[in-house]
Amino acid sequence: MASAQEKATACCLPARDAAGARRAIAVAGKVSMAAGGGERVVSAAGGGAVMEDIAAAVQPTTAKASSKGIPIMTRAQRFHPLDPLSAAEIAVAVATVRAAGKSPEERDSMRFVEAVLLEPEKNVVALADAYFFPPFQPSLLPRTKGSPVIPSRLPPRRAKLVVYNRRSNETTIWIVELSEVHAATRGGHHRGKVISSEVAPDVQPAMDAMEYAECEATVKNYPPFIEAMKKRGVDDMELVMVDAWCAGYYSEADAPSRRLARPLIFCLTESDSPMENGYARPVEGIHVVVDMQNSVVIEFEDRKFVPLPPPDHLRNYTPGETRGGVDRSDLKPLIIDQPEGPSFRINGYFVEWQKWNFRIGFTPKEGLVIYSVAYVDGSRGRRPIAHRLSFVEMVVPYGDPSEPHYRKNAFDAGEDGLGKNAHSLKKGCDCLGYIKYFDAHFTNFTGHVETIENCVCLHEEDHGILWKHQDWRTGLAEVRRSRRLTVSFICTVANYEYGFYWHFYQDGKIEAEIKLTGILSLGALMPGETRKYGTTIAPSLYAPVHQHFFIARMDMAVDCKPNEAHNQVVEVNVKIENAGTHNVHNNAFYAEEKILKSELQAMRDCDPSSARHWIVRNTRAVNRTGQPTGYRLVPGSNCLPFALPEAKFLRRAGFLKHNLWVTPYKSDEKFPGGEFPNQNPRLHEGLPTWVQKDRPLEETDIVLWYVFGLTHIPRLEDWPVMPVERIGFMLMPHGFFNCSPAVDVPPGTSDAADVKEADSPKVIQNGGLVSKL
Repeated sequence: MASAQEKATACCLPARDAAGARRAIAVAGKVSMAAGGGERVVSAAGGGAVMEDIAAAVQPTTAKASSKGIPIMTRAQRFHPLDPLSAAEIAVAVATVRAAGKSPEERDSMRFVEAVLLEPEKNVVALADAYFFPPFQPSLLPRTKGSPVIPSRLPPRRAKLVVYNRRSNETTIWIVELSEVHAATRGGHHRGKVISSEVAPDVQPAMDAMEYAECEATVKNYPPFIEAMKKRGVDDMELVMVDAWCAGYYSEADAPSRRLARPLIFCLTESDSPMENGYARPVEGIHVVVDMQNSVVIEFEDRKFVPLPPPDHLRNYTPGETRGGVDRSDLKPLIIDQPEGPSFRINGYFVEWQKWNFRIGFTPKEGLVIYSVAYVDGSRGRRPIAHRLSFVEMVVPYGDPSEPHYRKNAFDAGEDGLGKNAHSLKKGCDCLGYIKYFDAHFTNFTGHVETIENCVCLHEEDHGILWKHQDWRTGLAEVRRSRRLTVSFICTVANYEYGFYWHFYQDGKIEAEIKLTGILSLGALMPGETRKYGTTIAPSLYAPVHQHFFIARMDMAVDCKPNEAHNQVVEVNVKIENAGTHNVHNNAFYAEEKILKSELQAMRDCDPSSARHWIVRNTRAVNRTGQPTGYRLVPGSNCLPFALPEAKFLRRAGFLKHNLWVTPYKSDEKFPGGEFPNQNPRLHEGLPTWVQKDRPLEETDIVLWYVFGLTHIPRLEDWPVMPVERIGFMLMPHGFFNCSPAVDVPPGTSDAADVKEADSPKVIQNGGLVSKL
């Protein structure tokens, strides 16, 4: 993933930032060159243990001293430890792994599912943020006795690669150490070093877009399938669409000893229209299983003849006449203008806006990742809130028990990859105003680097009233408009689109929002048939009921420096006071708090009837009233699975059984269904198993796992393309600030004369009744 600024700037330490580093280092103490090595030594007490741990992993480099005694590194630190892998780094990592293959056959069989940054430990991030990159904050380093040794460079970055061997059907996880020298600058020679390689037993990694294309070609060239389509009146295979769906795990037949797909079949009405909605004609009754390792059909049966639904004249969604309709003509242009530019500042992947600062990341599986979220709070300085925020999985179970719909239980992150299916917003962006884009880089299945340009969108939005009050005695009023900073990306997984948004507000709130749109996954009906488990939306066409579940993983750090573990989670429920002396008027209620002391206690569900919410508190920081500082998790609309406990998809998705889970931070606990949910035969792998340790939570490094879902009972109005549905939650300061952090937002700059009033409404008089239209 690359920002435009990164492309234009070779070094992440421009002159003004180097000056900031000097000022930051001066705060920590006197800086001088260590004898015989390229290390900086801070003579003030504190931070030594962490620095010594990092120094042990870093080879010293030669450095020159400036006139002020500040070492100037001969090789600049180009990448922050949390920056996504660059295209060159991915190429280096792939070349390193390929070169490590034991034979030409093994190298030729390698298929690269994922190449992603191996995120460093938090103390490395602290070192980078203290002395090498913005925010240049030496106080991030824990203070201990002794003189800290500050390395002149950071540890080398590492890449993690998931490689599928198509010859052996094995999946191997490789760790590669990367050099600062890019492949291009060394004549194409790789500079990586293999740190480890380990075969992951009994797994199948995520499917790749190249495999989708191979699956479609395999099925369309299979003679019995061609005959089955002819029975349905289709001779032209160009009209046929084959969507490869992962097999899931329902029995030993789905075991990961074979790499399987169970595709769904659709048929275009016309082949000469590039935007023809092929999902409008699902093909029912054909059972196909494809061996993806060998690209062969291993099961085929034409089980039931269901005629193709007749062409629906409302099936398409392109503009005007191209869909056989007429577009509305009374919509006037709406222009968002920022004549002085945006209020945000970008340095590589580091973002600053309205006292907020954070880093942007991106992975093939999760898509957008937000790192190192903090708020600059006056004299209290930069106050951390979260170390890492992302959406780590989503599951879409369908509620129709018939074939093939009961198998539609997609794990869109773990089986496909939200990031790998992201859009280039050059092809259509929903953002207005001054926009900052970031590119994303991936390896494709054969190991070549692909770039999604303009993958992540960052921009400001007006968001109505922030606050207002009018004094009724004086008639004087104060009002402020709200502005928010939005970071987002959009992906397509087969028929559905998902937009993932993180909104930052001027009053300290953080909102996570997901927008669902796209095309319904449909089934065909016999003439005159209806189905209990779906909505008929056109003749012989119905949309099954289903649910969408999203899992947000939030590595919290409320008022905690890296490696501090001073957070706990409190559940709050509103209670009605019992009748009696404390409630003589029968109106009393109060908020009751309960500390979630261990993992099993912290398996919780939403309860709107008690206004239930949860607060992540710092156990050692207080506000002006002496209460612990905290951030509140405020649920939005939510649900739990409408499935019996024995449902097969819940073997792999046991984490859907509760809305909230809390664990202590552990670097290898990142995905709630395990790293490889595709065809996973292991019962309740991941989060439901981790919490059985019942680890203590009263004061630790807290990770919240919030599970939120939407139950979709399709409507006719969802066809042919679904208007956006929204779902999400809020992180809200709770005693974190001493008063409203938005009270200092200035009044709007527009004069009343600049505001254009719409034409005066017409006044119609009718028998004494006056109304304004």
